[in-house]
Amino acid sequence: MAQFRYTARDPNGNAISGQLEAGNESAAADLLRRRSVIPLTIVRQQDKPAETEPAISWWQPKVSLTDLIMLSRQMYSLTRAGIPIIRAIEGLALSTGSKRLQQVLTELVQQLENGRTLSQAMAAHPAVFSRLMVSIVNVGENTGRLDEAFLQLTYYFEQEQETRKQIKQATRYPIFVLIALVVAMFILNLLVIPQFANMFARFNAELPWSTQLLLGSSAFFTRFWPLIVLFMLAGAFGLRSYIKTDTGRVVWGRWKIRFPIIGNVIYRATLGRFARSFGMMLKAGVPLTSALTLVADAVDNEHLGEKIRDMRRNIERGESLLRVSQQSQMFTPLVLQMLAVGEETGAMDDMLSEVAGFYEREVAFDLKSLTAKIEPILISIVAVMVLILALGIFTPMWDMLNAYKGGSS
Repeated sequence: MAQFRYTARDPNGNAISGQLEAGNESAAADLLRRRSVIPLTIVRQQDKPAETEPAISWWQPKVSLTDLIMLSRQMYSLTRAGIPIIRAIEGLALSTGSKRLQQVLTELVQQLENGRTLSQAMAAHPAVFSRLMVSIVNVGENTGRLDEAFLQLTYYFEQEQETRKQIKQATRYPIFVLIALVVAMFILNLLVIPQFANMFARFNAELPWSTQLLLGSSAFFTRFWPLIVLFMLAGAFGLRSYIKTDTGRVVWGRWKIRFPIIGNVIYRATLGRFARSFGMMLKAGVPLTSALTLVADAVDNEHLGEKIRDMRRNIERGESLLRVSQQSQMFTPLVLQMLAVGEETGAMDDMLSEVAGFYEREVAFDLKSLTAKIEPILISIVAVMVLILALGIFTPMWDMLNAYKGGSS
């Protein structure tokens, strides 16, 4: 649960202010109305990192998606069987193989024994449990269907893991080839080409442009290779730091979905994640605007997250979900048609699941053919490098051999 600072008016019209805990802004406003006060402003307080996970060391490994899948599935089985929450979490803390998750579960038990709800205890560990997961659990607690909440989370995490595996599998080959090319470039320029440069210098031969290009490149690498490595490391560190800023996350999110070949796959995978998580939130009973706020964080793309927040703001002004979806220009006409059917029939959660399946099938098909699309580009790059190397090395050697034969005859 998050902390909110509010200003309001009591039944007598007097201005009051204070703090309270709630899942989101709408829940905080409902709590204030039940206290017979009229909320004026509700502002979410920033979480303090020092207080969120004080007992977890920074060098411990992160809780993986596999750990969350196992936790959700086991919690579903235990809660469905009627096992008390505290006893269930205590048993999971002893059986889990993740040291960090074990420590987190132990702290959850302590907070539950102190009278906090499960969602409140999970919200104190944002690095492990996302806001989306906390909200689903909160809805499950309020509706008495906590087992179904964990079952929904299990399906969501399993699909997320499958998408990540497909993307990693498709990009592993081109990344490996590019790394090999960079390593080969350093080896050639630092070790191989200098040997030929000494031989050409002894023969005092006239060198073609391709050879001069190779020798100049080798001389540059030989002289400045420490600076080149340092520049590459500094560039990677600077890019990583920039991506962590608010502006950097938006720019990086926009750049990812516009990258040639792979960008379209990432875009559709992100939309599939949006539809899957949004449908799950609506099915769990989370209000529409609150669900959009949470899904904006779940898509893991700040550029698209800003568009989703714009959708939420337009819905708060009274527009329909279909209209704001059209204005966002995020979806294809087929998907918009499916959303229109869902809005007319009142089965938006089911239609969003269909949309998620549509995007996920497209992503799976594209990922299977991704290697075939990238392979010609990589082969062309390697061919150009081999051609330049051949022209630069063998052409002057051939000229020297002809000159030697002519002189000996």
